[in-house]
Amino acid sequence: MLLTLAGERKVLFVGGKGGVGKTSVASALAVAVAHNGGRVLLVSTDPAHNLGHIWDTPLSDAKARVFTASPGNVDAVEIDPQATIERHFEAVDATMMKLLPERLHRSAKQHLELAKTAPGSHESAILERIAELIDHDADVYDLVIFDTAPSGHTLHLLTLPEKLTGWTESLLASRSRSERFAAAARGIVGGEDQEAAADSELRRTLIARRDRFVRMRKTITDATATGFVIVTLAERMPVAETLDIVKQLRGLGIDVASIVVNRRSPADSGSLLAERRKLEGTCLQVLREHLDTVPITELPLLARDLTGEEALEELAALLTADSQ
Repeated sequence: MLLTLAGERKVLFVGGKGGVGKTSVASALAVAVAHNGGRVLLVSTDPAHNLGHIWDTPLSDAKARVFTASPGNVDAVEIDPQATIERHFEAVDATMMKLLPERLHRSAKQHLELAKTAPGSHESAILERIAELIDHDADVYDLVIFDTAPSGHTLHLLTLPEKLTGWTESLLASRSRSERFAAAARGIVGGEDQEAAADSELRRTLIARRDRFVRMRKTITDATATGFVIVTLAERMPVAETLDIVKQLRGLGIDVASIVVNRRSPADSGSLLAERRKLEGTCLQVLREHLDTVPITELPLLARDLTGEEALEELAALLTADSQ
């Protein structure tokens, strides 16, 4: 079922409580889609990246091929907020140095250095990179999978497109008022100046940023294009957090495509694990009662350490078997 859902969408977010196996499930899903002929971009948005460890290969903000199953493949990225911030401020710096008089260059550079470390700059950079990847790669790849940070961080991040769009609209309205006053002043004294050119450049930048966040918001709230896969465990605390995540995602207009219950204990491996499986069954019943319309996939507890291509192939086969 999960593989079918992945095939119906262009973007999937994989999230949940910390430590439940989000990265393993996201990676295995990418492998399963690749085996099915899909081209997948797998992106880690977690500041504490695990994607490179899972694949046992160094990863960065640049795309790297981590798996090939002709004709499908998986490319992977670990978002580097600092790299995004540096690229953004390099462009801003170049524009400001071109448009501002030389006497203001030093103070402008000092202001930009302070802005790099402003509260929220890393979150904005992650969101900017997510929006950029959705914009540029959702049509290049058959599926983009975002392996997200623990749920609290991710849910906050997903509220930002609407907030930043509103903030940018307010800033644009403010700039419009300023430009009208400046135009009136220029009409009195005559001539064009560098400030007018700077205002025009800033306005274009703000409009481009606003439009990107509008497109991102439209994409992530389109259930035909985007879904959220919640990974959880059949335990009381993860189940309670899963129910809360579902409520918040639905409040944001984001479709909960599926729930993956990871590391299910076997029932035939001694009395201890059999008893634990009974307790897990009680927790699963709570999920099913509250989320009766959401598909639930169960993955067994595996003996091996889930790192490297071979282990991910095994997990992908289990996901594929569940889909048949």
